[in-house]
Amino acid sequence: MAQTELPMATRKRIQVKGVVQGVGFRPFVYNLAQSLGLAGYILNSSEGVTVEIEGSEIAGEQFLDALRDRPPPLANITDMAVTTVACQGDLEFVIEKSLSADGAFVLVSPDVATCEDCWREFGDPANRRHGYPFTNCTNCGPRYTIVRDVPYDRAKTTMAEFRMCKLCRDEYENPADRRFHAQPNACPACGPQVVLRETGTQLPEARWFRGAKPALGELQRVRVLLREGRILAVKGLGGFLLACDAQNDAAVALLRQRKRRSDKPFAVMIRDLAAVESFCALTEADRVALQSRRRPIVILPRRDDAQISRDIAPGNNLIGVMLPYTPLHYLLFSDSPGEPPEFSALVMTSGNLSEEPIVTENEQAWQQLQSVADWFLFHNRDIYMRVDDSVVRTFHGRERTLRRARGYVPQPVDVGAPMQELLACGAELKNTFCLTKDRYAILSQHIGDLENYETLRFFEETLANLKKLFRVEPQAVAYDLHPNYMSSRYARALPLDRKIGVQHHHAHIASCMAENYLQGEVIGAAFDGTGYGSDGKIWGGEFLVATLASFERAAHFRYVPQPGGDAAVRQPWRMALSYLRDALGPGGLPEHLQLLQRVPAKEFSVVDAMIVRRIHAIDSSSCGRMFDAVAALVGLGERVSFEGQAAIALESAADVETESRYGFNITPFDPMQIDMRQMTTEIVRDLSLGRETAYISACFHNTVAAVVMEVCERIRKQRGLGRVCLSGGVFQNMRLLDRTVRQLESGGFEVFLHSLVPPNDSGIALGQAVVANAVLRQ
Repeated sequence: MAQTELPMATRKRIQVKGVVQGVGFRPFVYNLAQSLGLAGYILNSSEGVTVEIEGSEIAGEQFLDALRDRPPPLANITDMAVTTVACQGDLEFVIEKSLSADGAFVLVSPDVATCEDCWREFGDPANRRHGYPFTNCTNCGPRYTIVRDVPYDRAKTTMAEFRMCKLCRDEYENPADRRFHAQPNACPACGPQVVLRETGTQLPEARWFRGAKPALGELQRVRVLLREGRILAVKGLGGFLLACDAQNDAAVALLRQRKRRSDKPFAVMIRDLAAVESFCALTEADRVALQSRRRPIVILPRRDDAQISRDIAPGNNLIGVMLPYTPLHYLLFSDSPGEPPEFSALVMTSGNLSEEPIVTENEQAWQQLQSVADWFLFHNRDIYMRVDDSVVRTFHGRERTLRRARGYVPQPVDVGAPMQELLACGAELKNTFCLTKDRYAILSQHIGDLENYETLRFFEETLANLKKLFRVEPQAVAYDLHPNYMSSRYARALPLDRKIGVQHHHAHIASCMAENYLQGEVIGAAFDGTGYGSDGKIWGGEFLVATLASFERAAHFRYVPQPGGDAAVRQPWRMALSYLRDALGPGGLPEHLQLLQRVPAKEFSVVDAMIVRRIHAIDSSSCGRMFDAVAALVGLGERVSFEGQAAIALESAADVETESRYGFNITPFDPMQIDMRQMTTEIVRDLSLGRETAYISACFHNTVAAVVMEVCERIRKQRGLGRVCLSGGVFQNMRLLDRTVRQLESGGFEVFLHSLVPPNDSGIALGQAVVANAVLRQ
């Protein structure tokens, strides 16, 4: 009788890198190996995941195919190295204890919105997690905000103090359960709890949480308070949020007054997509962004008939909307997803004062927010890393990041080439910093404006944490050329031998190049409010011919005086007067201009003298300040409470049908200068004729788009370049961006935009990092 030949056994070692910890990767691999009859092991380490499989060649190939093509939904494999090793004769597949290796790192997952399975469980009265605000599993829940170190195990998270009950432990240890090794796993019997307290009473002590009332009852009380028009400070995933009924005009106005928020928009949380549709006009890309596992704030056009307080975003037809991303948020609307909501929309704005970082600790919130909140909803799961909500806007069917924070950080940007270990300290406003290692750029979450000690502390604590998580020891530092930026002063004080200053607008273009994997020369249009130029003047309307390592200034908007420096940012009428004087000369100004009546005569004459005599009036080529000037001329903001307010109003006012534009001239200097005096005189003419603001705004936007097209055409003729990168905060204006991209593409240019990182100053750090890396390699 012929003997049956057994298949030859083989053993393979697989080194997996990427986002592979805390995302259900180990149970996936365990169950896959079991189903294929493979033996071996899997373990987490501080450099990724190591897997060894032993069995038939066919089963091994099937295993590798599944790993490459069908990983768990939250996993992101960036590298997988497979080697054949000697067989060990293992009889089963096991999960080994995690290891830590010096200098090695793993990509940590961002926080992930609650999955569909967990939605169903906490909404089911028959489930033991019914109404539990901290329900999660391996497919969702907190990650970055609770991780103290890697490998990602419970002992290295803020969940370490919560000892799992038997039922939770059984889930945690069962490879077939979706909560297998879910580090934040908990239930009402053993996990974090909530406590509701009224302002002016007593801060809850640790023991109060151990004997806390059922969470569902506390959340029901919260909803009663919100219906009464109260303001609540709610401890969330990455910090405290301030909440009130978004349809209650008095509550929204009171929150704005208490928070000293002026006219800056509030974010709104709406329970589900159907409710969002009743407030806003959505594209399919908007729907995808809203429902993504990152759950960002999505900037959307408000419907004319939207029943929501106008004080949410005064003078703005756009609102920032997000869906609930934790069970706690969902429970602010109703007891379960199956019940009708008690609110259509809730204001959900950062729990902080003025421009300070979002508050994370119970005691700190109690001290700082009692002047704002009537009640506090505390919980006792510590937040290790504070993280604001992310903000995006969609354009041409893609999500475009405007503020990169929760749900995105710390997932790095793969720049596609090796990077030295660097620190890039970013800009002054909308600050983020960037660390680099291997081929990754590790961007921090949104830090904010580096204008106070509290924000600098946030910068430093986040830097220390990301250096630890990613095992980065920077050998050089990059910084903005502006001598007074706090980020630049911080960089220059570091004990590093290599310190590389990077021009602000070069960093903007290099950032766009990096996320689009561009090498060689490009045309870069960098439009923003303020950047320190290499000639000591204020830049902001720049056309560069750039590589990663260097740039030439090919063209810029003609300089005009910026009277009073930063005062002109807060008072756009100053720039309007500067543009008028530049275009019309030192003679009398047109009497019909409403601007002359809206500004006090004494103040007007002082600023006019500053412009004419060039006293405390630095030259500026800023496109952002030009937007401010036009907005002030047409009556949309002589004074503003936040940067960009006037420009946002100007964008909102533009008529979508108007195709006309104003005139401009380009002088053939080196660099070319874009002279907008003709445009200014034509705007003055249209104002005298009584033209509507919508028409003037549309013509202005069309003119700026035409400038980009004309300048790029001239550079192409001179240099033979056909790739254009658009960057800078001005290109957050979707009216301008759409017109510009359509014209460039119809003219045969290849256009590159930001998507992964913001076009505003939050993206500067990435550009600084890749420029510094290129300089060091040279």
